[in-house]
Amino acid sequence: MSPTVVLVHGAFADASGWSGVISRLTAAGYQTYAPANPLRSLSGDAAYIRAFLATIEGPVVLVGHSYGGAVITNAAVGADNVTALVYIAGFALEEGEAAGAATALGSDGPPPDLTQVILLRPFPDAGDGNADGYLKPEIFPQVFCQDLPPEEGAIMALSQRPAALATLGEPSGPPAWKSLPAWYLVASSDRVIPPAAERAMALRAGATTVEIESSHVAMISHPDEVTALIQQAIDAAG
Repeated sequence: MSPTVVLVHGAFADASGWSGVISRLTAAGYQTYAPANPLRSLSGDAAYIRAFLATIEGPVVLVGHSYGGAVITNAAVGADNVTALVYIAGFALEEGEAAGAATALGSDGPPPDLTQVILLRPFPDAGDGNADGYLKPEIFPQVFCQDLPPEEGAIMALSQRPAALATLGEPSGPPAWKSLPAWYLVASSDRVIPPAAERAMALRAGATTVEIESSHVAMISHPDEVTALIQQAIDAAG
């Protein structure tokens, strides 16, 4: 049985960012899903995706972009049908590590200061110190997707899905990459997760790694390369 591919988006984005990859995978005959990531808390988001995985019969190749990488790292634990993990400029966290802190990996300095690029908006029952974080629209195209046409980046900025600040500070549980094979795409021009951090996470996960010149949204600007890496994981799973 061919594996089903499940694509998990990250913060400041939604499942539509996978459209180019979905069209290529479905044209190749693979059942593909891109569920909505709640973006409320790492543990809660992982539980949501794990429940989604439980509805799928047969093997699954689980793919995560950006914060979606942190989610699949946790969601695949206890999901016996997941056979491979694929990270697209994503957080392959270690146990006890938070996404915000992981941006400092591979560097001698502290994590990047996001306060200059994040716009906060409260939401009901957020709790003390929590709020929705948006990338400021005026810098979104240059930070998130500088290799896309400016008009596309502007639309993405205005339609972005925020993530609760809690998602960046919540420590990860035991990582699924310790027991599952992993693939990793490093985006060498990423301005959200430093490429050095991506390389460090890929290395410690023992991931088969490719590196391309891309912004943070490699699945949008380079869908062929992203699909090819997922295909490697599918072939290995088969």
